[in-house]
Amino acid sequence: MNKIVREHYPAAKLPVDLRGGLPLDAVVRILIEPESDTPAIRSLKEIDLLRHAPFRSMDDIVEEVRALRDESL
Repeated sequence: MNKIVREHYPAAKLPVDLRGGLPLDAVVRILIEPESDTPAIRSLKEIDLLRHAPFRSMDDIVEEVRALRDESL
């Protein structure tokens, strides 16, 4: 199981909903772990790339692969 631990983290950097009633100058320990064995979550960069990836048909993909193969010959 993966978990993330951050020691001595400034409370001021926490989102408001996680900060609760902590003073802004407080220092906290953050422990993040999945509730269950869930598959790895993609990074925000990967999600953004997938969201903006152009749709390509199977024919387009096959054509590109063949062109790459022919270049390497």
